[in-house]
Formats: sequence, structure tokens, C-alpha cells
Amino acid sequence: MKIWIDILTPKQLLFSEPIIEKLGKKHKILCTSRDYNEVSKLAKIRDFDLIFVGKHGGGDKKSKLQASIIRMEKLFKIIEKFSPEMAISFCSPEAARISFGLGIKHIAFCDSPHASAVMRLTLPLIQKLLIPNVIPKNEFSKYGIDKKDIISYNAIDAFVTIKRKINQKKVSPFKKNNRKNILIRIEEEEASYTSKSSKIIPIIKRIVNEYDNENIVILGRYTKQIKNIQNIIGKKAKVVKMTFDGKHLLSNTDIFIGSGGTMTAESALMGIPTISYNAVPNIIEDFLVKKYLIKRETNPIKISRYINNIFESSNSKNQKRARKIIGQMEDPIEKLIKIINQ
Repeated sequence: MKIWIDILTPKQLLFSEPIIEKLGKKHKILCTSRDYNEVSKLAKIRDFDLIFVGKHGGGDKKSKLQASIIRMEKLFKIIEKFSPEMAISFCSPEAARISFGLGIKHIAFCDSPHASAVMRLTLPLIQKLLIPNVIPKNEFSKYGIDKKDIISYNAIDAFVTIKRKINQKKVSPFKKNNRKNILIRIEEEEASYTSKSSKIIPIIKRIVNEYDNENIVILGRYTKQIKNIQNIIGKKAKVVKMTFDGKHLLSNTDIFIGSGGTMTAESALMGIPTISYNAVPNIIEDFLVKKYLIKRETNPIKISRYINNIFESSNSKNQKRARKIIGQMEDPIEKLIKIINQ
């Protein structure tokens, strides 16, 4: 069987690795993506073979529409020639439209019902949707997919992505000394579901002033965003682009402060003390907060106080709790394989 996988984000790339590993033995697989800096850099780091078609539309609705139309036109020619029997995506609007138009069966994964625009564009057109069981099916069915076509798995997506192997010899942005490593991830600014207000700036200011004796690394997303942070904090912390495998960074981190997305969930499941400033409220973040793997906080003073408490205590409880929760999860890729075989 020929299978087409459309990959749009770093998390989707990492999630696709075990899919390709398990399905690639029996099936011919074509992986496409778009010109998006974080994906292309991670593809090089992970030695992942991708065909880049079209580009990311940026933060403006009109530019998103234009980029999607151009991408669909280019993808259409490639996919028609490849002629797959099955498409797999993570609710890619272009994959949904092309699969529907060409009569290709489409299976999708999703843990982001808060991305309402993407849900409306994709869910009515796909055949099966796989979701984490911590998200109620009606969070997705309200967008036009029948509940009987939604399959739940007992895991969150970070359970899949944190299993990846990493090269521990890669250079780290953290200095090699006896200081604590604080990693801060800047929120997404160009997704359709995000607000443009920044919660992280006052948090960063507080941390760099109170923990200037520690190693602080701020992980940015866009050039403009990074320059803005650098102008605000000067040389008080190292501001870097995502030119690293996130797991490699987290494996050297003593405390992680994230926006509530992929790296926040990975950090939590790795047993790292994790603070979410909840830039994009979502059900996965809610689940991890309820399991006491994440501390949700937006107040800079309270965050600073929490960091101090972490540095003065043992991390064994966090790690034990994370191991227990991971031990109860199942591999969603096995559910995907069952669906394909059916």
C-alpha cells in the first residue's frame, strides 16, 4: 500500500517517526511538509526525509489563505502522481481537501480541538480520527465528524514523542558548570488559535533578575520575537532559536517554563519540574495539571517563588509520579495499524 503523511509542525514530525518505522516495513510512504523554519531544522537534526511543498502562511488570515491555496495546487500534482491509497495527517487542511477530492481514505490524529478553524476545515472530510482519551469525543464531533468515527487511545501525544532516541553528544546551549539550568519556551504567535497578548515577558524579566546566577536559556520561535526578547533582557540570559532537539534540551533542564504545548507536555512526562503559563488553554494541559505534573501559574512573583522551592527540594516525587502515569498509557500507533489493517 502507498501511504501519504502530511507533516506541518515539529511535534507532528516526531510523532510520525514511529509511524514510519512500523508502517515503512510493509508500505511505501511519502512524507510532505511546508517551508516552516522549525520543521525544516528539526528534519535535519532527526535525519528525516521530507518533501517541502509550499510554505507557512504566517500570522495574517489572508496570507494563510493564499499559502494554503498555493500549497494545495502544488500538492495536488505530487499526490495525484504518487497515487496513495491512504493519507495520514494531524488535521492538515490541505491533506483533508486533496484526499477528499482524490477519493483517498484519510486518517487523522488530533489533540487540539481548541484550533477551531483547522477543525472546521478538516474534520467533516476525514474518515477516522484518533484522539487522546482525556479529551471528550464531543469536543471534536461538534465540528462535523460522527462520534463512531472517533477512536480514543489511552495516552497523550507526548507519550509517543518522548520515546525518541537523542544524541547526548550534541552541543547544548547551557554552560557546563554547577549552576541550575532554567529553560523558558516562548509561546506560539502565528497560529490561528492564539491571542497576540504576551504573558511571558514579565515572567522572563522576573526570572533573569532573580536567578542571574543560574544558567537561563530562552527558546524563541521567530526572528522578530527573539530580537524583541534580546532588546528587553540584554545579556542576562541566552536567547536561542529552536536549532536543537527539544528532548536534548529538556534532558539537561532543572526546571522548564512553557506555554502549555508540546514541550510542556514532554517536560512533564519526563518528570522535570514544569510550569505552564497557559498561553493557549487546552485539555492536555488541564490533564497534566490535575495529575500534578505541571504547575500552572502566570504571576511572575509566584513563579519565582516556585522555582526557589524546586531548587531547594528533591525532584524524586515528580519523576516517580511521571513514571507511574506513563506506565498506564498505551501506544496509539498500534491503534492506527489496526485501523489500516481493517
